[in-house]
Amino acid sequence: MKTQVEFRSDKFPAYEGEEEEINPGLWGRRLAEYLTTKLKEKGIPIEDYFTEDWGYYLPIENKEFRLAICCGHQYGDDNEFLCFTEPRTPKVRKLFKKIDASEQLEKITKAMDEILTSDPDIRDIQWIEAN
Repeated sequence: MKTQVEFRSDKFPAYEGEEEEINPGLWGRRLAEYLTTKLKEKGIPIEDYFTEDWGYYLPIENKEFRLAICCGHQYGDDNEFLCFTEPRTPKVRKLFKKIDASEQLEKITKAMDEILTSDPDIRDIQWIEAN
């Protein structure tokens, strides 16, 4: 299942001082704000996002297991971004059982793809299967 997407856009520059909150060369708050708004419009219940040292974590309300979208700028050109789901694969281990996350991941990736492909300011969209 393809749960990671790379793309380019000039729409999400860093806020002043943002790189100091994460790590040098990394940012993504504008992207996190954008995705939070767009995903909520598609009926995906995003909780408040928060900063990690690699980017932004957007938790999604889900009772069965931890579910989120992780996003941020990638090292390289200023317009390179990456988003991936958490979990990255459709099988989730919880205590002594495995949970099939396929349905939730498919809903999220479909919504993300619709958001990204419908925005003319976002280009070079490439979905990748996570290892």
